[in-house]
Amino acid sequence: MNNLEKIEELVKQQNGMILSADLDKYSIPRKYLQLLIAEGRLERWDRGVYVAVDAIEDEMFAMQKKYSKLIYSHETVLFLHGLSNRTAFEYSATVPSGYKVVSNVADRFKIYYIKKELHEFGVISLKSSFGNQISVYNIERTICDIIKSRSRVDIQILNEALKRYVKIKTSDYSLLMDYAKKLNIETILKKYLEVIL
Repeated sequence: MNNLEKIEELVKQQNGMILSADLDKYSIPRKYLQLLIAEGRLERWDRGVYVAVDAIEDEMFAMQKKYSKLIYSHETVLFLHGLSNRTAFEYSATVPSGYKVVSNVADRFKIYYIKKELHEFGVISLKSSFGNQISVYNIERTICDIIKSRSRVDIQILNEALKRYVKIKTSDYSLLMDYAKKLNIETILKKYLEVIL
C-alpha cells in the first residue's frame, strides 16, 4: 500500500477525517496531505485536522480526536443522554486542571476544569449526532457535574435534568451517591433529590 492509499484508508476508517499526527504515526510525509488538498479530495478544517470534501464535518469528534483530554460534559451530555431538550449554543467539556486549552477551543467551548484524579471516572463512549464515537460522562456523573457547577448552569436545565433522571428505570442511585461523595456535593444532591422525589 503506497502513502496515498494509506491516507485514503485512514480517512475512510476515521469517518472522513485525518490528523497530521496520524501521518506522523505512520511515517508518511505531510506533502501527501498537500497533494490531496491540491487535488480537491481533502480540505483543511482546523490546524492539523483535515476532512474529505464529501464528508460531513463532525466538530465534536474532530476536536476530541485532536485534544484527547477533552471529555464532553454538562449541558452537551445532558442533551445526548436525553435529559434535556435544549441543544447548547456551545459545547461543554471537562479537562484536567493544568491542561492548557488553546484559544480556538476556549472560544468555541464552555470549559470546566477538574482535579486530574477525578477527570476519568464515569467516562463512557457515545455516538455523536454524526455517528462517531466520542468520550462523554455517564448520566450519574453528568448529574453530579451539573449540580457541582450549578452557578454556571441555567436552573431550569438543572431542574429538568433531575426530573428526567428520576424517571429513568436504569438510574443507579448508589453510583450517583458515590460520585456525589467523590465530588463533595453529597449534601446538596440529597437536598435536590428530596425536592424532586
